[in-house]
Amino acid sequence: MSGDQRPAARWRTMVRQPSLEAHLSDRPVLSALTASTLALLVCMASGAALLPPLVDMTVRSSLHATSFGATLAVAMVLHWVFLGLAARRTRRSVAGWVSLSVLLFPIGSAAALVMLGWLNDEPMPAPA
Repeated sequence: MSGDQRPAARWRTMVRQPSLEAHLSDRPVLSALTASTLALLVCMASGAALLPPLVDMTVRSSLHATSFGATLAVAMVLHWVFLGLAARRTRRSVAGWVSLSVLLFPIGSAAALVMLGWLNDEPMPAPA
């Protein structure tokens, strides 16, 4: 080993790098929040098909109306499931977050996603 490589190697060990374990612990929370956000967007897009500008096209065919209604229902349930997973992974009250989302849908759902994202950046509470 030459003398030029040793100082560089020492410098690399002195530089503080984020722990891989800390990075991996955030991934499940972020993936649940991302999936919940995507499900909420699909829900909103399906709901938009039932609003006045597009409702005439949607109700012309019973197949269109049924498919948009089924997509809306499935996306809404998936949104709540993934929101509950994110709450559980951040060690928060699942019932509280999901009920906030259900009772105040869709504004409460968006608020719950934002707040869980912010709470994910804070240190997690100690397990009981």
